[in-house]
Amino acid sequence: MALKPEPTAPFHSVQYALRVLETVSRHGGGVSDVQIAREAGLPVHHLSSLLLMLRREGYVEQVSDGAYVIGDSLVLLGSGSTRREALEAKLQETLTELRDSVGAAVYISRYIDGEVKITQFADGPRTPKVNEWVDFRSAAHASAVGKCLLTQLDLNGRRDHLSRHKIARLTSRTITNEKVLFSKLDSQPPTVPVLDLQEYAVGTVCAAVPLTAGSSVGCLALSLPIEHAHRLRSAADTLNRRAAPVVLSLAI
Repeated sequence: MALKPEPTAPFHSVQYALRVLETVSRHGGGVSDVQIAREAGLPVHHLSSLLLMLRREGYVEQVSDGAYVIGDSLVLLGSGSTRREALEAKLQETLTELRDSVGAAVYISRYIDGEVKITQFADGPRTPKVNEWVDFRSAAHASAVGKCLLTQLDLNGRRDHLSRHKIARLTSRTITNEKVLFSKLDSQPPTVPVLDLQEYAVGTVCAAVPLTAGSSVGCLALSLPIEHAHRLRSAADTLNRRAAPVVLSLAI
């Protein structure tokens, strides 16, 4: 499946973070931020925020003399047969933190073998997940998750998907015209969250941001009941800013 070559802001952050991790990994005894900046070719103002994020997520640690070494999260994710379990646990921990940060149920979705799949989510009593009244695989045209994934496919990929999952009206707000849908997908800025304002389900609003890790197509999403719709844009912006650690976990 061909992808549209438009990287997102979180993707750029991850590229820089991977350079930092490669540099730290080369120095088993620790490395200073000045040397990291020199070897990774990053300006100091970019490096400080990256190191803060990597420390918070446990990928690097700062020892007593101020040098940086690899952290437990990075060691665990590279531990052979337990890598998948460690990755899922790390992602779940990150999702739980995001849920509490944005005050909404959050989801990771991937486009796998031509289908929309929710692979992990974090909800709670105060942050209920979406009632999947129509299978998400059949509702890509209406949901924020689905539209975010479709924006990352080329035209043939989109047409292939809709040839197998016909556009259906789910609410009065659902786009049912393929031309209109594709025009909306094409006009979606890659760094701006995709919104669903009761297109999938009456009483629910959602937002999704792309997760670009290698050749995979994925997204990070949230949902809110309609009475909290006034928080959707600010929550989506927070989700977008916090997407980098999730992409990093997927990329390692």
